[in-house]
Amino acid sequence: MIVALAGGTGAAKLLRGLAGVTDPSRVFVIGNTGDDLEWWGLHVSPDLDSVAYALAGLLDAKRGWGVHDDTFHCLEAMARLGRDTWFRLGDRDLATHLHRTLLLRAGASLATATRAMTDALGVTARLVPMSDDPVRTEIRTPDGWLGLEEYFVRERCAPEVLDVAYRGADMARPATGVIEAVGAAEAVIVCCSNPVTSIGPILAVPGIADALGHTPAPVVAVSPIVGGQAVSGPAAKLLVARGLEVSPLGVAQAYQPWLDTLVVDGRDAGYAAALEQNGVRGVVADALMPDIAAETRLARAVLQAAGVAA
Repeated sequence: MIVALAGGTGAAKLLRGLAGVTDPSRVFVIGNTGDDLEWWGLHVSPDLDSVAYALAGLLDAKRGWGVHDDTFHCLEAMARLGRDTWFRLGDRDLATHLHRTLLLRAGASLATATRAMTDALGVTARLVPMSDDPVRTEIRTPDGWLGLEEYFVRERCAPEVLDVAYRGADMARPATGVIEAVGAAEAVIVCCSNPVTSIGPILAVPGIADALGHTPAPVVAVSPIVGGQAVSGPAAKLLVARGLEVSPLGVAQAYQPWLDTLVVDGRDAGYAAALEQNGVRGVVADALMPDIAAETRLARAVLQAAGVAA
């Protein structure tokens, strides 16, 4: 079993690559729920959905979220009714959130609801939320605290970041099977997601970081920082807010002391010595994924770095 810690956009690409080079049923994904939110009365799990859509072949590749070729008739109607529409839900995407919310209101756990949806989509990889308990990532700005999606989507990452909090994490428990999967893994892959707001909430759930520190499996991460810049999103700004360097070295330090190997882009090959001094092996590969072929190449490189056969 290959265990992956995953956020949304970047992780979805890498996981799609993994599903193309190995049996998808071999892949166990621990998904971030720190940016879950209630929208129009519905429970939305943006990162879980991006991963599920990617593995089902439904992801909108251009946007990196939502369902490809979706329509937005409901969104347009809600705007006419005076409702907020800064968080854009497509019509087919909306069905996912309706279904999830109905399952949760009927008493299902988030993990059970996620399994029901991935089964319906024909996804054979196992996608599990980091916790069934609510954990919410919040960003403190000069004007106060914002939910992650408020900061990321509504404010377009513009405000200065003063602090980051994972509300509810201290009281949360890992979802059933998460700790056991990490302990039994052939390899653990930390996807090329934002270390602070995608992987950080997962690590904040008590027991998960400890399990990573004790697993006998190799732990390999992919750097989301290339050439001193984030591949996408506000990862650079958030690393700085955490007092970390915007580089592969800063990423490695975010994952100490349990990270074994960091896959870095060729533009960052010069960090190999600094990584080694921090107890992390650096492996160079093409870390950008503009198309399916690149996703496949990086997935193979990550498996090779972990010493695991495809």
